[in-house]
Amino acid sequence: PPFVAEPRQVGVKYDLDHWTDRWVIRTNADDAVDFKLSTSGAEIPARSTWTDFVPHEPGRYITGFAAFAGHLVRAERVNASDRIIVMARDGEDHEIAFEEEAYALSLEGGYEYDTTLTRFVYQSPTTPRQWFDYDMTSRERTLRKTQEIPSGHDPARYVARRLYATAKDGAQVPVTVLMLKDTPLDGSAPLLLYGYGSYGHAMEPSFSIRNLSLVDRGWIWAVAHVRGGSDKGWGWFLDGRKEKKTNTFTDFIACAEHLSEQGYGKAGRMVAYGGSAGGMLMGAVVNLRPDLWSGIIAAVPFVDVLNTMSDTSLPLTPPEWPEWGNPIEDPEAYDRIASYSPYDQVSAQAYPPVLATGGLSDPRVTYWEPEKWVAKLRQYSTGQAPI
Repeated sequence: PPFVAEPRQVGVKYDLDHWTDRWVIRTNADDAVDFKLSTSGAEIPARSTWTDFVPHEPGRYITGFAAFAGHLVRAERVNASDRIIVMARDGEDHEIAFEEEAYALSLEGGYEYDTTLTRFVYQSPTTPRQWFDYDMTSRERTLRKTQEIPSGHDPARYVARRLYATAKDGAQVPVTVLMLKDTPLDGSAPLLLYGYGSYGHAMEPSFSIRNLSLVDRGWIWAVAHVRGGSDKGWGWFLDGRKEKKTNTFTDFIACAEHLSEQGYGKAGRMVAYGGSAGGMLMGAVVNLRPDLWSGIIAAVPFVDVLNTMSDTSLPLTPPEWPEWGNPIEDPEAYDRIASYSPYDQVSAQAYPPVLATGGLSDPRVTYWEPEKWVAKLRQYSTGQAPI
């Protein structure tokens, strides 16, 4: 019959599976912010029986695992790069290696336990999704399927690169870059820099037909893996929320400056793009550094943060307080949000061109947020750029 392995406890997460003669538990217990794997030989694996198996390492975010008769496969993320680690029952393990600098991996579930085969999906900014069967014993991989691109696609025309920008506090912020192989790195190519940085959502370096539309015309497409996402672990997310939210904004600016220094773009020739909570990022960085951007694309942007977080008639407001803080009950949260809320921080300066979109039926970001923001930008901007 069903049983509870460990009763629910605030802040403690775990999932588990049986591995022949023991339980394997993935958990953040005992301050394992980026998760660890534990084992238990008990019939009911209560927390008191858990023993560390793959210890916690800050910055190594264990995102999942799969158990087979002779192997344990785990998925993890380090420095915005996915990894798949295969461990035999004797403890020997190996990483499945790939050649590109930036790519995304995912484990595919299977129905066979007593097998040496596992399946994963590989993709990258240059390469459509590919499904592989991997023999965990012989270490051979077999390509089973490749995502079909009806218009045709040649991955060899493109290159994906991984750069690291130094943030204000010294943190190394990953940046993924996609471009044609013959794109000059002298600042002449137009650059689009995308960012999100909230709720622990990682911006994986995956394949996107949409991005190629610009890249095929000579653009460079870059993604800033800023704090607030889990790109470098769950701790990376915690370092970009609530009282540390401004790290998200200064990380993005550091990425833009680094790309400019390395010849991938230059100030005044870069477009910044983000949506929803990433639209808040757009509003913040255009207030902080309007000189960097030749344009801002803010899709359904969450820009009236202080008012929205103070309006309990909106059903999504109370659930959002853990992310931003509660300005109604916490004066420090009020002051902090007011200090970066894009609408509240609009000032008299020359803003670049801004495209803001809204959705009349958007259940998360009300349509009047971008309307109010655009109206205030038009009132305060000292330049002539269209908004």
